[in-house]
Amino acid sequence: MMIRQIIPYLKLAHGSFNLLMAFLFIYQWSIGLKIRGKRNTGEQPEAKLIRRHRRNGPIFVILGCLGYIAGVSIAYLDKGKFIQFPLHFITGSLIASSLVSTYFISKKIRITKSPWRTSHFMLGTLIVSLYFVQVFLGLNILF
Repeated sequence: MMIRQIIPYLKLAHGSFNLLMAFLFIYQWSIGLKIRGKRNTGEQPEAKLIRRHRRNGPIFVILGCLGYIAGVSIAYLDKGKFIQFPLHFITGSLIASSLVSTYFISKKIRITKSPWRTSHFMLGTLIVSLYFVQVFLGLNILF
């Protein structure tokens, strides 16, 4: 089968995968909000939530970056250039760089009060916000 024939299916797979990733990041963000809310009220967050957030974070970062690489690769295979849709490309690049930054910032967070928590929270909020924009842009490209 020629690559041109499977490109539409690759685009659909890319969009579906990244829509799933958007939902997973919203889920991850909501867990982080619960943890943050407990800490801000002086309560101890549930260890189960903290473990889930820490375990899922790196996996979601890798999957999110793979979705970005897949999108860039599909654009190149389709049109021979990486930046076929500039706004979608820029938003995806911002998401991928924010994911990596959030991961590295999370490694600096310690049990005690840490100034890195606010940066981590703000980047997480940015990621979720950018995913909303990215899904909207992607649906306009797809349809």
